[in-house]
Amino acid sequence: MAHKHTADPAEIMRATGHPELEYAAGWTIAGLVTIGAIVAAWVFAI
Repeated sequence: MAHKHTADPAEIMRATGHPELEYAAGWTIAGLVTIGAIVAAWVFAI
């Protein structure tokens, strides 16, 4: 039997922390992934 969560989905989706920190972390991760993809394409001559 699946465990039933008591929290409503709207509460789960709503950010309840430090939005500035999450925003900065998201852009940092996205930037690193982009740079990694460019470097990988360059190194492997794709």
